[in-house]
Amino acid sequence: MNFRKLPVLTIAAILLAGCATTADDRYPSLGTRDIERAEGSFEPVETEELDVPPVEVDQGTNLAERLDALVAQAREAHAGFLDAVPTAESRVKAAAGSSVGSDGWAVAQVALADLDSARSNAAIALGDLDILFTAATVQADDATAIVAARDSVIALVAEEDAVLERLRAQVR
Repeated sequence: MNFRKLPVLTIAAILLAGCATTADDRYPSLGTRDIERAEGSFEPVETEELDVPPVEVDQGTNLAERLDALVAQAREAHAGFLDAVPTAESRVKAAAGSSVGSDGWAVAQVALADLDSARSNAAIALGDLDILFTAATVQADDATAIVAARDSVIALVAEEDAVLERLRAQVR
């Protein structure tokens, strides 16, 4: 037998002997502990009924006039958005395929930011409609007219979002 292999065999035997021992008393088990089991039942906690204060909304005029004004504001903002779309489309088309950070890409990003700004004007009217809707809902008032006005403004904003998404996809 070659004596140079003896230390290697001795070390291997010691290492293998260490693998054969059990460590039940030195390390915790990885099994599910009693505290981790979902047992028993939970008692429901009694809560106090909330006293919701009235939501103060300054409508200035009657509700129908206010809703008409907000929808008109959103339509005007939407018209401004649509006026800005051709410029943004041409800048985005010119930047399509250009690398991020290039001059064409930067010009397209500025055009998209301008469109975002125009979109925010319609979103302001939507925010005011949301306040009116929330106030009417909390007070359990009839919100049918508010919902109709809000839905028409949501449709305008959704159309603007679709245009922005389409243009952003071209310059990524």
